[in-house]
Amino acid sequence: MRLLIDVGNTAVKVATERQGQISVISEPTIPWQDVSEVLIAQVGKNDDLEPILQQAKSRSLPYMFATVTATLGDLVCAYPEFNNLGIDRWLTVVASHHLFPGKACVIVDSGTATKVDVLTASGQHQGGWILPGLDMMIDSLVANTQKVFSDEHTEFATSFGKNTPNAVKNAALSATVALAQRAIDEIEQSVEAQQLQLVFAGGYGELIQQHLDNSGIYFDDLVMQGLIYWRKYQQNA
Repeated sequence: MRLLIDVGNTAVKVATERQGQISVISEPTIPWQDVSEVLIAQVGKNDDLEPILQQAKSRSLPYMFATVTATLGDLVCAYPEFNNLGIDRWLTVVASHHLFPGKACVIVDSGTATKVDVLTASGQHQGGWILPGLDMMIDSLVANTQKVFSDEHTEFATSFGKNTPNAVKNAALSATVALAQRAIDEIEQSVEAQQLQLVFAGGYGELIQQHLDNSGIYFDDLVMQGLIYWRKYQQNA
């Protein structure tokens, strides 16, 4: 059994993997006696990771931090300076390439930040965009303007706002949906509709999917699936 750890900008997500089956668990319930190795995708520093690493070290368990490389099998990173690409973005690309072979993918991963990445059917990463996540957009606007406010009760939509919280939240969602649609429009110029797969992930991924295209597929473990495929490449190298 592998232990998978996704260290995001605001939280640490832990899961176990056995024969390709991923189960998200909480840190206190990690079945250490069954763990054979630990795979880590770390975007930012998080103190919650350290106790997990200490447990792995105390049990002499091997642990690996996933890294971005210029190529991974037939995958090609779009960044000339590939080390500047976030590992979370790279792993969503890795996962999408293997989950949808022979298809071009537009990947929308929305959490603390929203990342949009484009991948061709042949495995050429086209690059992508990063913008603040919905909450960060709202917090920044409210903190830096007068008489603009939001609340926790107003739901996100894409209609015109009829009050200030509506206007703020709906603008954040509309801007995010429009950016993702722009990526779709760009890639649709070169591929047939049936050759394009939309992939959604992150805490706001399902919301964006609902307002963009329900034919896409949402994954709550896309980074962790990427970790599994990334590890297979290391084993076969």
